[in-house]
Amino acid sequence: MSSIDIAKMDLLSVAIIVVIGLVGSVIAKKIKIPDIVLFLLLGISIGPAALNLLNVPADSTMNQLILTIGACFLLFDGGSTLRFAVLKEIWITLLVIATIGVLVTGAVMAAFGVWLGIPVMTAILLGAVTASTDPATLVPIFKQVPIKDRVAQTVMSESALNDAMGAIATFAVVGVVLGAQSGGESFNILTALGDLGWEAGIGLAVGALVGYVAIVLVGHKKLAVFQDFESFVVLMSLIAAYLGADALHASGFMAVFTLGVMFGNKDSFGLPLPHVNQENFERDLGNITLLMRTFIFILLGSQVSFSLLALYWWQGLVLLVVFMFVARPAAVFLCAGPDRNAKWTLKELIFMSWTRETGVIPAALVGILVGMKVPGMDVVGSITFIFILGTILIQAPTTAPLAKKLGLLLEPHQK
Repeated sequence: MSSIDIAKMDLLSVAIIVVIGLVGSVIAKKIKIPDIVLFLLLGISIGPAALNLLNVPADSTMNQLILTIGACFLLFDGGSTLRFAVLKEIWITLLVIATIGVLVTGAVMAAFGVWLGIPVMTAILLGAVTASTDPATLVPIFKQVPIKDRVAQTVMSESALNDAMGAIATFAVVGVVLGAQSGGESFNILTALGDLGWEAGIGLAVGALVGYVAIVLVGHKKLAVFQDFESFVVLMSLIAAYLGADALHASGFMAVFTLGVMFGNKDSFGLPLPHVNQENFERDLGNITLLMRTFIFILLGSQVSFSLLALYWWQGLVLLVVFMFVARPAAVFLCAGPDRNAKWTLKELIFMSWTRETGVIPAALVGILVGMKVPGMDVVGSITFIFILGTILIQAPTTAPLAKKLGLLLEPHQK
């Protein structure tokens, strides 16, 4: 097949995804459910397993490009929701639960995965992929459900921060898996933690540096030469942060997350945008992140193999129960409970334990790892898909009723 024929097929695939995503977004808004649920289901319906209208191989360049850019934009968007003001009260909880909490969640899932007969390294990879929460789902939920500010900001900020850590942990495990496959060194916990620290720290530094330069170029009184082109600056900054960190063998995901934090807190650096520019920027970013969610989840749904789901459905359901009722509560109570600065109540801890949908970043990671042909991704991908559907269909609709039961809803005069 010629290059022009491939380009035409890719263009048709993009058109199909955009049209289906637009329809799915409208329907999701009408029936008031997270749009990513419909994107997944629509992806399945138009994929090779059903109507065969969309067939983008997981290892194709197009798929990898979309998932990488999509994951970067969604992490940037998640980082932009984190406010420095919130950190003053709950920074200890955020730091611990978004780092150690990710490791606790991953360890619990890996342990139960091994207990169910999943190979050790595959179980560890599963734990890493599914250890982070989902800002793309949680942020819209908390905009619709008026939860008390402290709790809402903590959950949203944690979901944004731990996505980067989950991605770092995943690729650290992938390095070990691929190294073992090629006859490299065996797993060493100290080496892995050292690599994790390097990737996170250097990624954070690169993101902060690129982010500061970017917000100067759009917000400085004299140097804001690109003040009317914020969306383009974000795109170029994302590419620079991701590739810059990657070149230093650090986490591109942590870099783009930190970049988002810098943009979200540009007022704190004395670099605010004019009101009109800020509104336009937020609208553009919202549209781009919606487009990225559309592409990621429709592509993921189209690549679902029902034969694999049939092979691992019972392990997936067992691990889903462990995930919601053991792994997440363990992470919350162990990491947030001892924080004397925040002084969390039992009701707040219970609510945070329940509110942890799995979604965009784990989905993107699955797609990327499938394309990399990482061993064990048939198991990891199938169970991750079960987690995504299970947590979103069960936990998202019950957020408001649980908050009301626990007395965490804002009163009308407090909204």
